[in-house]
Amino acid sequence: MYMEMKQAAQSRNQRRRAACPEEAVFLDLLRTTDVLSRGLVKVLKTEDLSSTQYNVLRILRGAEEKIPCGEVARRMITRDPDVTRLLDRLEQRGLISRWRETKDRRVVMARITADGLKLLARLDEPIAATHRQQLQHLGKDRLQALSNLLEAARARVG
Repeated sequence: MYMEMKQAAQSRNQRRRAACPEEAVFLDLLRTTDVLSRGLVKVLKTEDLSSTQYNVLRILRGAEEKIPCGEVARRMITRDPDVTRLLDRLEQRGLISRWRETKDRRVVMARITADGLKLLARLDEPIAATHRQQLQHLGKDRLQALSNLLEAARARVG
């Protein structure tokens, strides 16, 4: 309890030092992302997976078919400057497969494997449970409002 009060006071003090309300919100977003990410990292650790590797697997599962590796990089939540090495690790584990396109040898295609799908299936419920535990207390309406605000902020920036 004491630690929570201390952290709240520190957070308020940090907010007061922000140059403008936009900076304060930005800092709050960073703090919130950090706190929420810890829960995801904890679940992913059970499968020896990083959050960026998990993001790639979700992109490939959602694509349902093969997609160019460049498209995987464009769809990532956080940009990774070395997507090739990231994909190398997933391929070495047998979670994805890659190959050069026959029509255009410059294009490398990627697809999630059956093992990658099984891994995601094992993670689906623990990750959903973590998200519910972290955010369910906000309620459906506030979650939707927050989602709308965040989407508006992203749309404005690009």
